[in-house]
Amino acid sequence: MIDGVQVIDFHGHVGRWDRYGMLDEPARILHAMDAGGVDRACVFNIFHPDGTTGNDLTARFVAQHPDRFIGFAYVSPLLPERTQCVPELERAMDRLHFSAIKLYPPSTPWPLHEPPWEPIYRFANARGLAILLHTGGEPQSLPKLVGEIAPRYPRANFVMGHSGNTPPERGQAIAAAQAHPNVYLETCSTFRSPGVIEQLVNEAGAERVLYGSDLPLMDPRSQIGKIITAQISAAAKRQVLGDNARRLLRLA
Repeated sequence: MIDGVQVIDFHGHVGRWDRYGMLDEPARILHAMDAGGVDRACVFNIFHPDGTTGNDLTARFVAQHPDRFIGFAYVSPLLPERTQCVPELERAMDRLHFSAIKLYPPSTPWPLHEPPWEPIYRFANARGLAILLHTGGEPQSLPKLVGEIAPRYPRANFVMGHSGNTPPERGQAIAAAQAHPNVYLETCSTFRSPGVIEQLVNEAGAERVLYGSDLPLMDPRSQIGKIITAQISAAAKRQVLGDNARRLLRLA
């Protein structure tokens, strides 16, 4: 907890990613979270396109420390039968008690605004859920595509992971958030230029920015440092660090 706010990391991974040396060891993750003042982390497994396998692994991971981890459901149009996305989301929400949806378009051939994704958006819209989407420079992941989707699904909330990451895509992400009240920006990235957090908050509004670290791919301590040392108000820091996430996830 930092300055009285429950800090929620909106972006964390479950599973192994050997190429990057990523291993989801709860003890090490909790140590880093505790050292950085992070109370809870949202986690998901993007390594199994069938959805069910990864979601079950996420549920087992969360069950080890349910007071610290929040499960997000992962599905993909790569499922052998795309119609299975919705039944898997129903299972993840109703039986595994997950709180939101994670999408990773770089692992698919379809840009985010194309029809294969629409059943997922309709499901989120019907239930008023948040969707965390990877956004970046890949053709499938451009933030401007979220700006096309968001007005069609006004009850869903679209959170752009990495906020596009690089300056041109970041500009697209900010423009989408400015244009649509259900579009949010998320901070996890290897931003190399000082002032990015200030840019997100000043141009999109503190109520539309969420802290994320990409743990354990990135150390949450360094990622949270960008927030707590940013030249934004204390009230804005509280919104970014946890209040916005609590509202989107409808946490008590």
